Amino acid sequence: MDESEEFIALKSRIARCEICADLPLGPKPLFQLHEKARILLAGQAPGRVTHMRGRPFDDASGDRLRAWMGVDRDTFYDNPKIAIFPMGLCFPGVGKGGDAPPRAICAQTWRATVIAALSRIDLTLVLGRYAIAWHLPDQKSKNIADILDRATPETDDTLVLPHPSPRNNRWLRQHPTFEADIVPVIQRRIAALLAAD
Repeated sequence: MDESEEFIALKSRIARCEICADLPLGPKPLFQLHEKARILLAGQAPGRVTHMRGRPFDDASGDRLRAWMGVDRDTFYDNPKIAIFPMGLCFPGVGKGGDAPPRAICAQTWRATVIAALSRIDLTLVLGRYAIAWHLPDQKSKNIADILDRATPETDDTLVLPHPSPRNNRWLRQHPTFEADIVPVIQRRIAALLAAD
C-alpha cells in the first residue's frame, strides 16, 4: 500500500521530533503509522522497556494487548492496517506510582494533524485516562468500568480498553466480563477489518 509524499514527510518530521529534549532518556518517538490504516491504537506513552527496545508495546502489556486483539506479533507490527499513536511519543520518565504522564506538548504538536491524516480509521482502541480525555472528552470523568458498561462494542467507532499492563490484573479479575464478553467482539471486528480490502 503506497502512501502520499505528504504523509511520508509527516512521519519523518515526527520521527525527528526533539521538542522534549530534556526527557530522562532523551527523545525517541515511538509510533507506527500508515496512511491507509483502519485500526488505531491510542495509548498513553511508551514505557522504559519499549523505549529501550524501540518498538511500541514490545513488552508484557503488548503481549496482552495482542491477545485481546487476536493478532500475532507479525500482524501487529507489519500490517499497515494497524496504526499505533500514543498521547506521548517518548518515554516520559518515572512519576508517582509508575511512569510519569505523557507530556501535553506532544499531543498539542502532533495529534490533530495525524488523526486528520488517518482518514480511513474504522476502529480506535483507547487505552488510558489521557487518551480517553482526548478521544472521548465527554467520558473523561468516568471510570473504565462505567465506560465499558455503556459501550456497544459491536458498533462503536471508539472503544475504551483497560490498560493491558500486568498492574491491571486485579481490575481484570474484578471485571471478568471484559475478557469474556467484550474481547471476543473486538477480535471479530479486528479480523474483519484486517481481511477487508
